[in-house]
Amino acid sequence: MDRHEFGRRLAEAARAMSGTRHPADTLEHIAAMAVDLIGPCAVAGVCVLRPGRNDTCAHSHASVQVMDDLQHDLAEGPAMDGPSTADVVSIGDLTKDAPWPRWAEEAVARTGVRSYLGFRLFVEDDDSIGMLNLYAYEPNAFDHEDRLDGLVAAAHASVALSTTVRHDQLHTALTSRQLIGEATGILRERFSLTSDQAFAVLKRLSSQQNIKLFAVAQHVVETGTLPSPAPSSP
Repeated sequence: MDRHEFGRRLAEAARAMSGTRHPADTLEHIAAMAVDLIGPCAVAGVCVLRPGRNDTCAHSHASVQVMDDLQHDLAEGPAMDGPSTADVVSIGDLTKDAPWPRWAEEAVARTGVRSYLGFRLFVEDDDSIGMLNLYAYEPNAFDHEDRLDGLVAAAHASVALSTTVRHDQLHTALTSRQLIGEATGILRERFSLTSDQAFAVLKRLSSQQNIKLFAVAQHVVETGTLPSPAPSSP
């Protein structure tokens, strides 16, 4: 694909992404865009990097989920190297060149992919928050031009993924705040407490039992009772 055509399709993909109503839909567009724009790419996926694990949040084919699940099961793979992962990872033949031999062997056997091209995704503070993973069924499928095109696609994916992460964090924060508010109201009504006193009870239980405030509030809302302390070890 020549540069003009690549630019035209990228612009169309960007417009489609900006018109989506939910950030997760944007990530689905990212995966589809990679397959459409990068010639050898047969399947693609975007994953979020989290402490101790990575989550597939969009993919163009179910086989990408299979390969991501294998990384968890085997504790090795492109997204499991943490900060040591290079910004761009290119494996010409997964049957020979992969630094993750068990994952590569299983990935090839289960999905038939042979080439891998991965890009770390960054936000404005230079923190790595995810990866754009591209796969091809032929060995040595990706060339230098594909890597350059992938970098452009990864830049768009970084923005979209950053938005998704913030959306999820906001949703979690709002849900937690609402649940704590409901639990405070239950305690206030049942024990004739002020709002401050009821909230203090939740905080004290959270501290004493070493469980998150959200979990204490959830227990109160779901059961109408205060959580009992865990039995001490003999």
